[in-house]
Amino acid sequence: MKHVINTNDEILTIDCTDIILREYMAEDLDALHDLTWQPHFHEFLVDWNVSKEQREEWFHNYEIPENKRFLQAVSTDGDIGEIRLRLGIISKATGKFIGVCGTGVLDKITPPKREIYYGISSEYRNNGYTTQAVKGLIHYLFSNTNTEQLVAIAQTCNFSSNRVISKSGFVFERDIEIEEKKYHYYTMKKE
Repeated sequence: MKHVINTNDEILTIDCTDIILREYMAEDLDALHDLTWQPHFHEFLVDWNVSKEQREEWFHNYEIPENKRFLQAVSTDGDIGEIRLRLGIISKATGKFIGVCGTGVLDKITPPKREIYYGISSEYRNNGYTTQAVKGLIHYLFSNTNTEQLVAIAQTCNFSSNRVISKSGFVFERDIEIEEKKYHYYTMKKE
C-alpha cells in the first residue's frame, strides 16, 4: 500500500490493492449524492442523505476546500488539528466512485477523538474494499500526520461495519450511546 500525490493536479491518492482512495473532485458530486441515498447509508450514517442542493453547497464550499487545508497542513508540518479529510473510494476495475472513507474529530464523545469513517455502495459490499480503504487511510494518517490515536464507532447492530473495524486492527474498548443509539467504540494507537 502506498500513497501517491499526483503533483500535476495536486490530488491525493492512496493506492490500495483493488481500490484507490482519492480526495473528492468536482465530478464526484452526483455519485456521492446517489450513494448517500442508498438505504444502508442513511440507516447507519446520520445526516448524510440531504437534498442535492445541500450536498452541492457542502461539497463545493466546505468539503473540497477543507481537503485542501488538510493537505496543506500535512505538507507544512503534519499538524492536522481538527481538519477533516474526505476521500472517495474508487474501483480500480471500473474507475467508478463506489464509496467514501474519511477522518475527522468525533465530537459526540468526551474528549473528542480523531475518527475514521466509511461507507460503500451496496453493489460493492462484501469484497474487502472498505477494509482496504480503512487500512490505507490509517497508514496514511500515521505516516504523514501528527495523529497518535484513532477511534472508530459502529452501531451494535451493524455487523458488517464492526467486522471492517476489527479486520482493520482496531481494538474494542466499550459500548457507548449517542443520540439514543448504541455503538461499539474502538481505538487504535500508532505503533
